[in-house]
Amino acid sequence: MEASAPLPIPQAPILLFDSGVGGLSVLSELRAQLPDAPVIYAADEAGLPYGAKSEAEIAARVSGLLGRMAERYQPRLICIACNTASTIALGMVRDVLEIPIVGTVPAIKPAAEMTRSGVIGLLGTEATMRQAYVDNLAQEFASGQRLLRHGANGLVELAEAKMRGQPVSIDAVTEQAKGLLLQPHGQDIDTIVLACTHFPLLEDELRAAIGTDVQFVHGAAGIARRIVYRTTGQAFDRSEPDKAVTTGQLDDFARLSDAFAGYGITTLEKF
Repeated sequence: MEASAPLPIPQAPILLFDSGVGGLSVLSELRAQLPDAPVIYAADEAGLPYGAKSEAEIAARVSGLLGRMAERYQPRLICIACNTASTIALGMVRDVLEIPIVGTVPAIKPAAEMTRSGVIGLLGTEATMRQAYVDNLAQEFASGQRLLRHGANGLVELAEAKMRGQPVSIDAVTEQAKGLLLQPHGQDIDTIVLACTHFPLLEDELRAAIGTDVQFVHGAAGIARRIVYRTTGQAFDRSEPDKAVTTGQLDDFARLSDAFAGYGITTLEKF
């Protein structure tokens, strides 16, 4: 009989990986569901944005980075808190690493259950919008509905700016989102899937731009529940402060110190 894998040490962190600050929307839910779990937040700011990159470039970059981060930080679990990275590189990362990997996928299933008009908007990066993974989710869970897609890479930059304390205008958000609403049947959208973890950080601005009659749905709570499930029975000991690391410039990353402090992270480092 094969022996079960040993439980991780209580101090072993959950590694939350994103191209930038989008994973904070996941961290918020993770804090609510696993308040005692040690966390390392990893932002690939040097690779931002992912949405305009090729599939091959994203797959190679994400798998290479996570391999090095897994070796350095010895996490109990890695969460790829990025829709673009997950839809492209999740399978490759799971093939390379032997620790549990939780990915992020567009919340099409709950949106299909919520819509009353039968017209769902899908707002993400350009790279996410063209993935067969999204086609498969739509066919499996929303075959009876109309799904309209729009790639809005610029919303990533606006979310990054907002988290750095910079002003973000409703007009700028409207400009990025209008390509979804101007499609045929766009006026019938009553539910929008925020298929990029950056986008929930702009939910107030999106609501002001699009209107209060539309409901937004994203997968952060579901991702956190999956992490809880994959760590069931494990002990947690946050004996050291949680930290955030960046592949980018530390002086720019430091502009996010107030944003990270709101999630209990006060140590920012260069990876």
